[in-house]
Amino acid sequence: MRLPLILLAATALAGCTVGPDFVRPQAPGATHYLPDRETSAVKGAPDIALGAGPVRRWWTAFGSPELDALVERAMANNRSLAASNATLAAGRDELRAVAGKRLPQIDANARVDQQQVNLAAFGFSGNNPLAPGGNPEFHLYSVGGGISYDLDLFGGLRRQVEQSAAQVEAQQRQTEAAHLSIAGQVVNQVLTVAAIRAQIATANALLADDLRNVDLTQKRRAGGEGTLVEVLNAQSQYAADRGDIPQLEQQLAEARHLLATLVGVAPSELGATEFDLARLTLPTAIPVALPSALVHQRPDILQAEADLHAAAAGVGVATARLYPDITLGATLTQGAPGIADLVKNAFRGYDIFAGLTAPVFHGGTLKAQRAAAINRARASDATYQQTVLDAFQQVADLLSAIQSDARSVANQNESVSVADRSRKLSRRSFQVGNSGILQVLETERLYQRSSNNLVVARTRQFLNVARLYVATAGGWTA
Repeated sequence: MRLPLILLAATALAGCTVGPDFVRPQAPGATHYLPDRETSAVKGAPDIALGAGPVRRWWTAFGSPELDALVERAMANNRSLAASNATLAAGRDELRAVAGKRLPQIDANARVDQQQVNLAAFGFSGNNPLAPGGNPEFHLYSVGGGISYDLDLFGGLRRQVEQSAAQVEAQQRQTEAAHLSIAGQVVNQVLTVAAIRAQIATANALLADDLRNVDLTQKRRAGGEGTLVEVLNAQSQYAADRGDIPQLEQQLAEARHLLATLVGVAPSELGATEFDLARLTLPTAIPVALPSALVHQRPDILQAEADLHAAAAGVGVATARLYPDITLGATLTQGAPGIADLVKNAFRGYDIFAGLTAPVFHGGTLKAQRAAAINRARASDATYQQTVLDAFQQVADLLSAIQSDARSVANQNESVSVADRSRKLSRRSFQVGNSGILQVLETERLYQRSSNNLVVARTRQFLNVARLYVATAGGWTA
């Protein structure tokens, strides 16, 4: 009756699970990202609609089917995403492997032996009637199997499964963040391509003005109203401006090459990328998740939460090692000198057992491991809180940037308008002989600088809108 009593007592203890139960962190009480004094509306800036946040295919807000197609290709072909997906699949396999330890472990075995007994080692020598020809030889055949089951009295295995599941969730959130990041990088790179193309168009327009200046100075000199110095100044400016274009074209080529890498193809396979800022739509309203919702949908925050869960489960794993453990099991073996005898009851043996393992003295190792697990959980908690604060700061920065970008675009538009008017008046003044060519060249430099600054401001406006989408969007996986 002793073994059944042991099993009964062990079963009663088997429901015990030591260590802290994970409690999901509470959502922050903040309802806004910016203080009231920084939330005034700016003309030309997209409206911010606090609510559930953007949809997962947020890039469609820019109204470019070509951009949408590139993001879809990146989601399907990007090699980094493929590696992240495979790592996630491996984590799920490892979770099943850990969970399998909670079930009975069954093994089978078979063995064939050929042995020769050394009779001399037992004091037999000479003419031995047991082995007239020398030491005897015989064969032994055996088949059998065994089953064992860890009762997991204090939940160590259960905490291991919980920890592994939390680690898989962390990997899943990391994979979602990778998809979100790649989508953002593709959008940013498309905007970069469009910006460089706009700068090249501005530089080519300036070259056309330079050629007109060269032609104008040559005609004035031929008519006796101009000088060779004016002609040379105009030609020098044309040569200088022409030298800037190859560098812009190199930047454009590199931007396209990086875009091809993100999409998962060779640069020669990317296809046309004739993106234009004028053909991209700046959203009139951007849905932004509330702080309380952001912590439950942003992948890096969810990953930090899963890491905290895994660390809390790790405390339970370390705590369970401080307590006894009972393993139940049984073995069955058939062993006989002949194969035909393996099925006979006379050659059968079995064993039923219950084993108890309890830590007695480990030099403080187990307690130190538990203390380390507790400190790791504290570190994970602090990391989670810092991740939330960093996310809130990023969103707040981008909300402020969107307002500043609208003001910058308005100012640069005004600057371009004034510079263009000054450039045209200066050219007319030169044509009638009221001013020199240097004044014309200077006004054209101002116009070019203003035009480039406008391109930069508009590009930054698009980029910050895209970054805000990434900062507040949920994870996206194929």
